[in-house]
Amino acid sequence: MAKVTMYSTMVCPYCVRAEMLLKQRGVTEINKILIDREPEQRALMMERTGRRTVPQIYIGDTHVGGYDDLAALDREGGLLPLLAA
Repeated sequence: MAKVTMYSTMVCPYCVRAEMLLKQRGVTEINKILIDREPEQRALMMERTGRRTVPQIYIGDTHVGGYDDLAALDREGGLLPLLAA
């Protein structure tokens, strides 16, 4: 299974939803980077993704985007193949 990295905060409901969806699809480990605990990571996240909001999700080296992007990818049938890569 591909490595999953998620930029998140401690109080983000969309981050919780993203984590739940990933777990439903078989992900057992998510590398969570809490940008509210590590402020320097916010700048890195914005540089990597071009976005300011959380969650920002990477599956392997692929930037999926936020929760809405993740859910759309799942609905279109693209999430499981990406996780399997």
